[in-house]
Amino acid sequence: MGIDALLFDVDGTLADTEEAHRHAFNVAFERHGLDWRWQPEDYRRLLEVTGGKERIRSYIDALPLSGAERRRLLERVPALHEDKTRIYTGIVRDSGIHLRPGVERLIHEALDAGCRLAIASTTSAANIDALLQATLGPRGLDLFSVIACGDQVRRKKPAPDIYRLALTTLGLGPESAVAIEDSANGLRSAQAAGLWTLVTPTFWTEGSDFDGAELVLPGLGDPASPLEGEPGARLRIAAWLSFAELAAQVTPRPKSRLAALYEGSAP
Repeated sequence: MGIDALLFDVDGTLADTEEAHRHAFNVAFERHGLDWRWQPEDYRRLLEVTGGKERIRSYIDALPLSGAERRRLLERVPALHEDKTRIYTGIVRDSGIHLRPGVERLIHEALDAGCRLAIASTTSAANIDALLQATLGPRGLDLFSVIACGDQVRRKKPAPDIYRLALTTLGLGPESAVAIEDSANGLRSAQAAGLWTLVTPTFWTEGSDFDGAELVLPGLGDPASPLEGEPGARLRIAAWLSFAELAAQVTPRPKSRLAALYEGSAP
């Protein structure tokens, strides 16, 4: 099977950004006079909810509040999230966040092989723009044929909408593309869209249920950052995942029960 496109998730997949997101949420809460402080373990649980605004709403829904107080706080979610996004993009621009090892290499190997790239993420366009410019330079966005982000679809991951949007915009079927993810919700989304999926977890997602993923690696690896035990465990050629090896491993996947469940649903 040839790979015509790689579809990348962003947070946790391209770069380990979740600590920056967590810090931005906490700063936004403080600026809005709220005594909420999300600790790392709290945030790991909250990451089971995709989307920043949805994450805040989920947190509010779990608080012991009166109906009136809950409604008042829920009305503040858009403003809270807007400030959080502004804080996060500033952190990304100023803090020197780096792509995970192997990501930039794989991007350029894929492009050199004539493969197109796309983003399929539930984060905001502003967050994607800030990260790509900070890590890949001012023309980072130009490397991607399609940028599909959360505000463009009705349902966020684990629904397949964002991947379906990316594939439709590329003009491809799922049999021609590969998804690269770091989370269980992302995997479920890609599976439901019919995509062969590689998962590279981080601290924030390790230990999740990645059942059904075609390949799970601790990262992509690089010549300078080889993966322990490779080649020989999951990789055949080297101790890092090259585009050539990915293409050799990919085979068309049968339609999953998730894909059947979402069949016919519109993005």
